[in-house]
Amino acid sequence: MNEIDLNSRLPSFSLEATIVNTCNDADFRGHWTVLYIYPKDNTSGCTKETKEFNERYSDFKSSGVRIFGLSKDTLASHNSFSKKLGLQFSLISDPQTQLIQNLNAWKEKSMYGKKYMGAERSTFLIDQNLIIKRIWRKVKVNGHVDEVFDACKELLSPID
Repeated sequence: MNEIDLNSRLPSFSLEATIVNTCNDADFRGHWTVLYIYPKDNTSGCTKETKEFNERYSDFKSSGVRIFGLSKDTLASHNSFSKKLGLQFSLISDPQTQLIQNLNAWKEKSMYGKKYMGAERSTFLIDQNLIIKRIWRKVKVNGHVDEVFDACKELLSPID
């Protein structure tokens, strides 16, 4: 597996998603895109992060940036989560963790002394040519969406 770094190309993928039914890397071409990986639908941190992206959706959209959420949850779980939160953007289902692993966000975690594999909360800002321009790893939810939006404004603002 290749390490994903700044200026790496988004790995190829084709997965089921809410709203768009099937989502693949070609769907990102021609648009700046925020792809955020979160561990699980309907958990407190993931719900808060997703709600915050949804609340700022129109700000991102008016800046020309699209948003996609990604987790290993099933499409049925995503549809329920999306409906519950009234999401305006797609959630991508990656039950085999193909894209999550290709983005190096499938990590060993530990809870109450028990080790397990899970998605590391991560966000990627991808340009219109599918090149990763910013990466946030081990994301803390508080303030994250604002930080991502500020990075979008910085990278997309015209240079005087």
